[in-house]
Amino acid sequence: MNPALHQFIVDYGLWAVFGGTLLEGESVVVFAGFLAHQRLLHLPYVMLCAFAGSFLADQALFYLGRRYRDHRYVQRIREKPAFAKALEAVDRYPHGFILSLRFLYGLRTVGPVALGVSRVSPLRFLVLNGIAAAIWAVCFSTLGYAFGQTIESLLGRLHGVETKLAVAVAIGVVIWLAYHLFGRRRK
Repeated sequence: MNPALHQFIVDYGLWAVFGGTLLEGESVVVFAGFLAHQRLLHLPYVMLCAFAGSFLADQALFYLGRRYRDHRYVQRIREKPAFAKALEAVDRYPHGFILSLRFLYGLRTVGPVALGVSRVSPLRFLVLNGIAAAIWAVCFSTLGYAFGQTIESLLGRLHGVETKLAVAVAIGVVIWLAYHLFGRRRK
């Protein structure tokens, strides 16, 4: 592997995981798990950064919904069709909704804001959000780590990590496209 690229990933990879989970999530964590399999990142640190970014993002969105209910940004989110469904689910199953929020397509931003607007207490959300973020971080980083093992077993010992990364990125892009296309069709 190119020594400069290797050092760049080692130096800034965990920051990228943290920042990526603030914005998006699953694909960043799966890819970081793959990099942990390649021994460029440490899997427990990947899990910790994924937990922290995801937890903080949802906490911020919860408090945005709680504090700024009438702000135009929150009003725009409230106008989305998924928001009404999220509020209905919060009212029926508040604990289950908080714990499964990260695993439900299309609710990553809307869900925590809906919880902030709802009657769920900040302490309850804090505790359940922490549990859910930990489960999510472990699941998706482990998936990426296992994905690395699968690629290695399917393709054997390729010459260098760059080839494995290219294959992983290509497969990841295909999975990401299928995931988003399928999600749009369901809407």
